[in-house]
Amino acid sequence: MNKTLKCKVLPLSLCILLSACAVPGGHIAHRAIDKNVLSSSGEELSDKVNVFAINQIPLKADEERRPIATNDELQKQINNYEYYVGPGDVLNITVWDHPELTIPAGSQRSAEEAGNIIHNDGTLFYPYVGKISVVGKTAGEIRDLLISRLSKYIENPQIDVRVAAFRSQRVYVTGEVKQPGNFPITNVPLTLVDALNQAGGISQMADWENVVLTRGGREEIISIQQLYQEGDISKNRLLYPNDIIHVNRNDAAKVFVLGEVGRPQTLRIERNGMSLAEALATSGGFNELTADASGIFVLRRAQETNKVADVYQLNASDATALLLADAFTLEPRDIIYVTAAPVARWNRVLSQIMPTVQALYYTGLAKDRLVDND
Repeated sequence: MNKTLKCKVLPLSLCILLSACAVPGGHIAHRAIDKNVLSSSGEELSDKVNVFAINQIPLKADEERRPIATNDELQKQINNYEYYVGPGDVLNITVWDHPELTIPAGSQRSAEEAGNIIHNDGTLFYPYVGKISVVGKTAGEIRDLLISRLSKYIENPQIDVRVAAFRSQRVYVTGEVKQPGNFPITNVPLTLVDALNQAGGISQMADWENVVLTRGGREEIISIQQLYQEGDISKNRLLYPNDIIHVNRNDAAKVFVLGEVGRPQTLRIERNGMSLAEALATSGGFNELTADASGIFVLRRAQETNKVADVYQLNASDATALLLADAFTLEPRDIIYVTAAPVARWNRVLSQIMPTVQALYYTGLAKDRLVDND
């Protein structure tokens, strides 16, 4: 190469190398607070970010297990529970020693088919008594009413009243359960757990931390994860007619793994949760050749209104720090980023500028040959 070509290529190469920091690549700084990016309000972004070292924050693995909560109110409701009949229910009424007043259930008829149905107006008809209003009454109250009316015709009548079919009142279970549908309210108290069990249990796609109970137009968010895994009985509820239980999908329960890992991807958080170590392992681990083990970050939306994000940093240059990663529990929408080592970023810069340098070299060489031939 002649001196003229060297004078052209070398300064240009030097300019490209000096501007390498502008080349795209793994350029997230190891210290998030060193950035000088301004927000739209003119404040430094670093002022709106909390930065924590993972080995300095409290980990769930170190927390004491909470005492199991009781639910005295629920137990009281169950102890005092009564079923109130409604239109469509079928009653089985027996008057002892008076078979003419009792509709027998035979081999061709079930007790439900042989019973007395409550009509849409809330009444039923019974011999000697006529039409009586029974809706909103318990079986015991209906029995006392019949005894009072039949006493005019029968001395000291002995009457038994039972509900043969529960048709008037139901609860509804929808969403991510195996067998969604409606389930009857009976004379046996029905709780939230009972209804979910009758629906076959929740599916793999269920968000069991956000189950919605709708009653009278008002919604309550219930974490059945605490109920099932931690035995928190305070999350259980006694159900009433027309209650709606909706189990949401866990579509939002995802984390995003980016940077110097084997397979950058989106991961779904399963029911048992996900640790930082599990997310890294599922993504193929961080690349030992290109990753900076001291720069493993978890970015999370901040709870404080005046902050943008909480950033947690794990320094895994010491392999024992991975125990902290296993104890660090991820939350939905967390972003995990593994930064590139400085040498890896430099190699990427070289890989991008070398084709340009080579092109300039061979172009200059071709021109020199043309000049020599002339």
